[in-house]
Amino acid sequence: MRNNKTLCFTKNSLINGISVLALALTCSAAASAECMNRGNLDARYCDDNGDLVADTPTDPAQWLDPDTLIFSYTPVEDPSVYENVFTEFMDYLEKKTGKRVKWYGADSYASQVEAMRSGRLHIAGISTGPTVFAVNLAGYVPFAIMGKEDGRFGYKLQLITHKDTDIKKVSDLKGRNVAHVTPSSNSGNQAPRALFKSQGVVPDVDYEVKYSGKHDNSIMGVANKDYEAAPVASSVLDRMVEKGVVDRGDLRVIWESKLFPTTSYGVVYNLKPELQDKIRDAFLTFDWKGTGLDKEFGSKSDRFIPITFKEHWTDIRTIQEVNGTLYSEEALQALKVKKKK
Repeated sequence: MRNNKTLCFTKNSLINGISVLALALTCSAAASAECMNRGNLDARYCDDNGDLVADTPTDPAQWLDPDTLIFSYTPVEDPSVYENVFTEFMDYLEKKTGKRVKWYGADSYASQVEAMRSGRLHIAGISTGPTVFAVNLAGYVPFAIMGKEDGRFGYKLQLITHKDTDIKKVSDLKGRNVAHVTPSSNSGNQAPRALFKSQGVVPDVDYEVKYSGKHDNSIMGVANKDYEAAPVASSVLDRMVEKGVVDRGDLRVIWESKLFPTTSYGVVYNLKPELQDKIRDAFLTFDWKGTGLDKEFGSKSDRFIPITFKEHWTDIRTIQEVNGTLYSEEALQALKVKKKK
């Protein structure tokens, strides 16, 4: 990013009348000319190197180097539980960076994106679909994902129903009570909208979409027969079954997709470069053995492995493109959708 635009508006506050308009137009033109490539990124960011994420500012005056780093994990039913899961990693992050690390329990995808966009969130684990929103609207730079030593990672979109329903295939969703997660969720909304069409069903046409707010809510809703079906992330379902929150025997998976990337981990684009390197190193060198991360995710992953947004989020970006997704302030506000009863 180049902050000329921000600096220009600061100067504008000192000038009145026609001079304000003239300076604003000059600044806007200068900022646009300085950025050779932006792609889908918000106007405040630039991507001159073509890696699809915001460039770190070249001017040291624009770098963030806070005494306390704020860390957040993708919204879940009980954020405080996951603070304990990440305790050992946050301690390790403090040692590697020499900074204090504080937990931020986000209550929605939108709150994560808004916090990073405003400079209040520095490091985050962001769910698959919302990762694209965070990259384009908040200058988020993902670089890691949970996986295995051999590089394996990922989850599937699974369409679940209660064992007692007569729903056997995707086309049986017509006219049913179906829960999606949120507009930005990949497996909980974006992927079903793109992929169910080939199965003969169009969400919001063949059935009314009811947003539950979280994968946990959709899964519990189907288990409790509040919803007849729901598209969810297999990783969340597996975790809830392992914890005994739901009984897999009560549910039936009637369709599933190919593998998608899971939650991404990364930083805001304008952290001091040396600090970004230390944070990245902390993720990629942290030993999971015996930690909360191992206990929570060890059945599927045992480490953080490196990824790039350009390569590993190709299918997710394609799905959102098929759905006509826009990365705008209006779209960001839509991430705050509340659960429909």
